[in-house]
Amino acid sequence: MIERRETRRLSIGDVPVGGGAPISVQSMTNVSTADTGAVVRQIRMLEDAGCEIVRVAVPNMEAVKSLSEIKGNIGIPLVTDIHFDHELALAAMDAGVDKVRINPGNMRDPEKVRQVVRKAKSLGIPMRVGANSGSILPRGKAADGPRRHATADYMVDAVLDYLRLFDEEEFRDVVISLKSSNVIETMRAYQLFSEKSDCPLHLGVTAAGTDFSGSIKSAVGIGGLLARGIGDTIRVSLTGDPVEEVRVAREILQSLGVRKFHPEVISCPTCARCRIDLVSLVHELERERAGSEKGIRIALMGCEVNGPGEAADADVGIASGGVSGVMFRKGKMVRKLDREEFVKALVDEVDKWREA
Repeated sequence: MIERRETRRLSIGDVPVGGGAPISVQSMTNVSTADTGAVVRQIRMLEDAGCEIVRVAVPNMEAVKSLSEIKGNIGIPLVTDIHFDHELALAAMDAGVDKVRINPGNMRDPEKVRQVVRKAKSLGIPMRVGANSGSILPRGKAADGPRRHATADYMVDAVLDYLRLFDEEEFRDVVISLKSSNVIETMRAYQLFSEKSDCPLHLGVTAAGTDFSGSIKSAVGIGGLLARGIGDTIRVSLTGDPVEEVRVAREILQSLGVRKFHPEVISCPTCARCRIDLVSLVHELERERAGSEKGIRIALMGCEVNGPGEAADADVGIASGGVSGVMFRKGKMVRKLDREEFVKALVDEVDKWREA
């Protein structure tokens, strides 16, 4: 059981974040925010995939004009991503968004930041201070000088300094992110910050890459932090379909036992001892168990080495030695069956387990 770091709680729309609330899954649209129909269609697909909070980029006032309609046609909280121009943040709040993200690397004027904070406080809208190593200038670097990624230490110091404006305005509904495309720097930044503040943390590895490499970097970085009890909401950043971000994020949370979204399927990697087409059978089982009871563990193992132990350890499982297999339920052997019966027998057992 992971012992989570204690943080203050706030609400993004009707989704609680921090203070022991379930770790929520976020994503971000990648179509023009000014194209209201396209944004709404994409957000609905994200909702269907399990996204719980969605963010849209707001680069100009044309995008702001779409926010009210977008908000009125979706079922999850809407967050705006604002850079450079504080007027966009003020206008987005007037449009009724649920949270505003600003970047301390490119919104630096203290008085303009105060205006945003005061408005958020008056309207009861939470904010995210989202720092990226690529936009926070390292120490001693001029805006027009040679650039390099800021270190974790400097990102943390920069965000803590930025938060003094929020403290002076007595505004506490703030989520923090400290992202880098470097996994180690990302993990170090969050670890350092978590030792100095009780703000809830939005985890992510920024610019992680495409589906394959980005998923691995995100699983290592986000998963490593969650395993230490750090993190209150997550977004997997992939170059591609944002629906895949949601799928990967949910799998990270499920793999750590932090949340349960679907049954867990346990299957062996196969070797020369495996005498059945286990790959096809497991894919068939995964299709059949979609939407089944959350939290149940189903094992389908292909040989007699680890198979009986894994099958017995699952809620329901089959260990196969070839043309036949042995079914286990809650650690007890139930019966023998032919391999043609494996998937149907497991699905039937899942249904019985759910109804028991």
